[in-house]
Amino acid sequence: MHNKILLRSSILLLVMIVFSPVVAQHHRDTIAQRDLLDYVQMAMGKKPDPPEEKDKSKRYFSIFPAVGYALATGFSAILTGNMTFYTDTSRESRMSFVSSSVTYTQFKQILVPLQANIWLDGDKWNLFTNFRYIKFPSDIYGLGGGADPAEGYLVNFKGIRFHQFGQRKIVNNMYGGLGFMYDKFYDIEPDKSLPPSIAASARGLMGNTEKASGIAARFLYDSRINPLNARQGAFVTATLRVNTKTLGSDGNFSTLMVDARKYVSWPRNSSNVLAFWGLAWLTTGGYPPFLLLPSTGWDDNYNSGRGYIQNRFRGKNMFYLETEYRYRITSNGLIGGVVFANVQKFSTDLSDEYGKFSPGAGIGLRIKLNKNSDTHVCIDYGFGTNGSRGLFVNLAEVF
Repeated sequence: MHNKILLRSSILLLVMIVFSPVVAQHHRDTIAQRDLLDYVQMAMGKKPDPPEEKDKSKRYFSIFPAVGYALATGFSAILTGNMTFYTDTSRESRMSFVSSSVTYTQFKQILVPLQANIWLDGDKWNLFTNFRYIKFPSDIYGLGGGADPAEGYLVNFKGIRFHQFGQRKIVNNMYGGLGFMYDKFYDIEPDKSLPPSIAASARGLMGNTEKASGIAARFLYDSRINPLNARQGAFVTATLRVNTKTLGSDGNFSTLMVDARKYVSWPRNSSNVLAFWGLAWLTTGGYPPFLLLPSTGWDDNYNSGRGYIQNRFRGKNMFYLETEYRYRITSNGLIGGVVFANVQKFSTDLSDEYGKFSPGAGIGLRIKLNKNSDTHVCIDYGFGTNGSRGLFVNLAEVF
């Protein structure tokens, strides 16, 4: 099965690479760029607005209602939006953004994330906020990459995440700083539909509440121009988090997360992008509560593991790799596509042993919502092993 998935993704990638670059290379700078709003204006008999010259005094808003489907949520109604802006109009500076969404699903789940990445004082300071509220009844599986997909059991829980960092420029694109990280899962209860023996087993793994609270040190390297749709540069963060009972954590434990991304224009000087993502999420000391262990789809942006249900794999340590090729379909930039492949690996238990590799792959559609901020609506279909599959919807690129 693994070989079939890798073969399919390789064939898809080859086809897209061979046939898609021609349009982007020859028409990138000669065709007027369009977004979804342009076509709404034309449908109303209005002339579409031309792309604006870079104006740092303006704020660009993108709002989009969508319908999604994934194994963890069933069908979902999503209202998502972001705002991009510059905090310093007097000099060259980076683009800041605030992004949020509200999701309600077929399984009565509620998800409300909010992220803000703000650059201050000529990019000398960076403020990063990651907040999330969830009411998320979902299937929980065992530990490691070999967990049986047929042995998931439904657990009801709610959660709050609040991560806040302040980082000071060290040199060029390098920053360092400190932050506070708080995660809490509460009202954890096995679903009433579960047999008593399975419910008892679930209660043995999880308490009614699980908390992690601690101070973190963070290193950042970021040479991207547009973080919502990077076409060049690199992004690296290394976050060492120390959770203590003194600050309200369930126990004393520490984690290290290293997130690295690279973007290459390919073919050179085209609008097509080859993107790479590597993630290592390691338990460096102590024993995190079950729901706070590294897991599929629980990275900072909740985007890892396209092709698998969230929570599908969990372990003491997580290693993740993904490659995505982004290409234009229409020469005016309205519609694009992607093909992607990923692989993840987890420890089988709380020791240092590791299970098997779990590959995933898929294809996606990109619709330009705002040509000035270069924001896309992203609709992806991904599949993994043992029949795993799903439809994933994002505003702005997945990574």
